[in-house]
Amino acid sequence: MSSSTPEALTAAVLTVSDSCARGDRTDVSGPAVAELLRQRNFGVVGSEIVPDEQVAIQKAILYWVREARLVVTTGGTGVAERDVTPEATRATCERLIDGVAERMRFEGAKKTPLAALSRGVCGVRGRSVILNLPGSPNGAVESLQAVIDVLPHALQLLSGNTRHT
Repeated sequence: MSSSTPEALTAAVLTVSDSCARGDRTDVSGPAVAELLRQRNFGVVGSEIVPDEQVAIQKAILYWVREARLVVTTGGTGVAERDVTPEATRATCERLIDGVAERMRFEGAKKTPLAALSRGVCGVRGRSVILNLPGSPNGAVESLQAVIDVLPHALQLLSGNTRHT
């Protein structure tokens, strides 16, 4: 991260995937999300891959909110038995930002009816935003694109900058 990147625009990417955590599959979604964040002037301060286990996800989120203002997860947001990222995220959040997740599903539904099956959430812990994205590379990037413009403002508000212009 360069010294010109505002602290408010730091991000970490957490990939939630059993197969990637075991090394059976290469993570494609995490790097795609990180690249989009960099293109939008977020300094990506780290990334991690964890299995679809609620305790591991919660532990990673709690670590990354101390290091970054935005923690983006990819994977584990569907309806399969091991998809527990939303539960882990809710357990770490102090407040939810329902409109962000609603917008991702709304925009996703324009491309596929399967977007309705995404259970991803967005919330706040301290001064950080935690955002769940789907696990597919296209779904993750498209979901992030749907909301990336509101994230800097959310981070400003969490920093105490509540002035209206």
